[in-house]
Amino acid sequence: MSKIKYRYNTQTLDYEKVKITWRTRILRAMGYFVTSGVIASGMVYIVYLIVESPKEKILQEENYQLQAQYKILHKRMEDIEMVLNDIQTRDNNIYRVIFEAEPISENIRNAGFGGINRYKHMEGFRSSDLLVETTKRVDKISKQLYIQSKSYDEVFSMAKKKEQLLASIPAIQPVSNKELKYMASGFGFRIDPVYKTTKFHAGIDFTAPIGTPVYATGDGVIMPYAEGYSGYGNFIRINHGYGYVTLYAHLSKMAVKASQKVKRGDIIGYVGNTGKSVGPHLHYEVRKNDNPINPINFFFNDLTPEEYDRLIQLANDPTQALD
Repeated sequence: MSKIKYRYNTQTLDYEKVKITWRTRILRAMGYFVTSGVIASGMVYIVYLIVESPKEKILQEENYQLQAQYKILHKRMEDIEMVLNDIQTRDNNIYRVIFEAEPISENIRNAGFGGINRYKHMEGFRSSDLLVETTKRVDKISKQLYIQSKSYDEVFSMAKKKEQLLASIPAIQPVSNKELKYMASGFGFRIDPVYKTTKFHAGIDFTAPIGTPVYATGDGVIMPYAEGYSGYGNFIRINHGYGYVTLYAHLSKMAVKASQKVKRGDIIGYVGNTGKSVGPHLHYEVRKNDNPINPINFFFNDLTPEEYDRLIQLANDPTQALD
């Protein structure tokens, strides 16, 4: 094929031979190269956007796996939150109620994290929202667990004190039922056996033979002898703590000494007829914060319901006191 080219001249109405210079040839060649380069670059770019490289495929697969792990982690955190919520509900509505403690408010349990943005270093990534949300939930659970742990420490301490309180409260009769003849006088206003006038009787009188064992009605410490108990003869006072003090009067003999620790049921002395007494008996008092309380309200550890009803009836009879 001939490489000679002709051009029609409209002036001369004749075909003229076209002469191509080297400059024209170079410019045309450069145009071809530039056009080819642009087309090739565009094709490469399109292929790059559409077709993933092996490295991209690996990274994409790792990303899918991470997202799947985050979903599993979120599900586990939801399960932990459910268990934690149940524990918090039990703590507020059962454990802290039993031990007469105020429940922990929701404001304290769900308090946020103030101050600077502690999650700022996680921003700027494709998965920043997921990272921040997950970290926030972990931090919230961690704080709630810490608060719950401190609450259980407090409940445990209260339980120990409650156990000590239950052991210390006067809860049995100071004289055994098998040794008890009858209850001579109850709590309240009674006739004084000596002066024959009505006066307040701050305890209960148990009639029993001289030498009958007298028992500590709760854990405590024997108090030193004190003045101001004239007419009580030989007497013992026990400090049970928590404001409780018991008194055992008209004893024939004492089996303990001051500052000695005793347990509920320990023998501390024996029934007698000492002091202002008109017959062998034990005068027994219970005081809370130095105020006398009817001891009948504390005999719940070693009496059947029938025996307790009978004791209440005897205590309410307006009989004469023995001291």
